[in-house]
Amino acid sequence: MLLLLLFLLLSPQGCSARYDPTWESLDSRPLPTWFDEVKFGIFIHWGVFSVPSFGSEWFWWYWQKEKRQPYVKFMETNYPPGFSYEDFGPLFTAEFFDANQWADILKASGAKYVVLTSKHHEGFTLWGSKYSWNWNAVSVGPKRDIVAELATSIRNRTDLHFGLYHSLFEWFNPLFLYDASNVFKTRQFPTAKSLPELYEIVTKYQPEILWSDGNGNAPDTYWNSTGFLAWLYNNSPVRDTVVTNDRWGVGSICKHGGYYTCSDRYNPGHLLPHKWENCMTIDKWSWGYRRNAQLSDYLTIEELIKQLVETVSCGGNLLMNIGPTHDGRIDVIFQERLRQMGDWLRVNGEAIYGTKPWRTQNDTVTPGVWYTFKPKEETVFAIFLKWPISGTLVLGDPKTIIGETQVKLIGHKGQLKWVSLGEKGMTVAVPQLTPNQLPCQWGWTLQLTNVK
Repeated sequence: MLLLLLFLLLSPQGCSARYDPTWESLDSRPLPTWFDEVKFGIFIHWGVFSVPSFGSEWFWWYWQKEKRQPYVKFMETNYPPGFSYEDFGPLFTAEFFDANQWADILKASGAKYVVLTSKHHEGFTLWGSKYSWNWNAVSVGPKRDIVAELATSIRNRTDLHFGLYHSLFEWFNPLFLYDASNVFKTRQFPTAKSLPELYEIVTKYQPEILWSDGNGNAPDTYWNSTGFLAWLYNNSPVRDTVVTNDRWGVGSICKHGGYYTCSDRYNPGHLLPHKWENCMTIDKWSWGYRRNAQLSDYLTIEELIKQLVETVSCGGNLLMNIGPTHDGRIDVIFQERLRQMGDWLRVNGEAIYGTKPWRTQNDTVTPGVWYTFKPKEETVFAIFLKWPISGTLVLGDPKTIIGETQVKLIGHKGQLKWVSLGEKGMTVAVPQLTPNQLPCQWGWTLQLTNVK
């Protein structure tokens, strides 16, 4: 009996918790700590939809199923009669795709994780899947394993965690349509296609984020999500580090899984009791690349920094999306935004990475001031998005300690002068700086020590 106990304690399985294929058990798994610490990731939507690159990555659905007029007219005007969506496959060429260059651009953004669409709702896989015959990037189009190339470059050239998005359903797959016609009483599609793909990408590429999507209005029991997640957490090669989201079937979003996404572009503006992620797009209207996008369709760097600061202050991570072109380029507007984020984070990163929400998220007196906190250092960060023309910044929430509280502008030498407003609050004198002397161009951080 003693030998058996020692074996269980010393064996790997004895050291790790085991999870049953139930939501109650799976939801009890602690989220790997790295995810909350990194705060900022990049989403990449790339696939056959990048060939028409018109309107939306939902192009096929809007054109063939909903028959939306702009999409129907676009095809009638630019392509011959009888041209099918599958005919876009060979045109997804990726001749300019350079995984090393992508990795360098992503690293320069200051992001700490990346999530690539291994397969979107169109069903085209960016790896040579055994379960996606003649509708994958190794057989059609690039004739390359996109997932493998990017995973290798990310791991060799950066410290980013590598993640994969995977759509559970496929709009026009005959097996899925058959199951849907049977009100999901049959399970041909998940058994033959979706689940084997999930096991395949986890075993082959070992992603640290598995970003599930597209439940197709089917329940998690149809997808056998709990069975798959039990394997992922218990027996997969990434069982100790992998992070998952909440999109595993009807009723699971914002309720079950690892962290919550709740909806696209989810930004509640207040603290949540569960770890969450704001997945959003630089292009306001599409996740995939659009050739018909206008400059005003892209969020400015000021708007993106505001999203990051609000999200992190409220305990979330920001997953910011770009859409590459069909030939494998990250368009210059995306490159600029990514590098601008990196420039900002090089100065202000200590107020973002590894922080926790403070007792209040935004200032109660001055709009546009958001707080983060580092408990070990007992440091509060006040990030303000507008430079005060008056030369003073009023903070309504910090409780100061006379003779002990210190204030510093990150990226600027020296302590700043401040005046207590009584029991709570302070007025800080910001330095008079020329535009060239500012630590950064778009948002600034006060480091507060010895405040309550």
